[in-house]
Amino acid sequence: MSTQANPYAPPTARVEDVASTDSNAEAIRREHIKHEASIRSVGALYVIGGVLGALAGIGVFVSGMMDNNRSSMGEMVGAVYLIFSLPSFVTGLGLRKLQPWTRIAAIIFSCIGLLGIPFGTIINGYILYLMLAAKGKRIFQPDYPAIVAATPHIKYRTSIVIWIVVGLLFLGILAAIVVPMLSR
Repeated sequence: MSTQANPYAPPTARVEDVASTDSNAEAIRREHIKHEASIRSVGALYVIGGVLGALAGIGVFVSGMMDNNRSSMGEMVGAVYLIFSLPSFVTGLGLRKLQPWTRIAAIIFSCIGLLGIPFGTIINGYILYLMLAAKGKRIFQPDYPAIVAATPHIKYRTSIVIWIVVGLLFLGILAAIVVPMLSR
């Protein structure tokens, strides 16, 4: 009998190795999915903040240029808004993609944001928790994108309670805007 490999034989693989790797990736992803979703949400907030900051910067810059008083600080304030909105936007995109370098940028932004007493302190304290916790460190490790790619079927499901709270908050803000307008 010949010891040469049969080219027509079906491929052989050890199924135990493949199954244990996938189940390990699934376990890691399921353990970190809530934290991952929170970090991606912070990224979305940074993107929104960057866009709104850029729009505000453009508006202030243009209004400063249209001002007849050349001693106006409008152009300078607008430029500062534009300069600071770009890093926020880029960091937000990186957080949405879980790029490791964005963790440091988010920590720096959050430390600065702690000065916004009282709401900025609360929100940025939570962002610091997300970035500095053990799960946050794990999510930004180089092998985590491979875990995400290996487990595309695992998705985060937002609780119905959260959707109700967000809806009520949105209705409250809308009422705070519309009611004064109607009472005029």
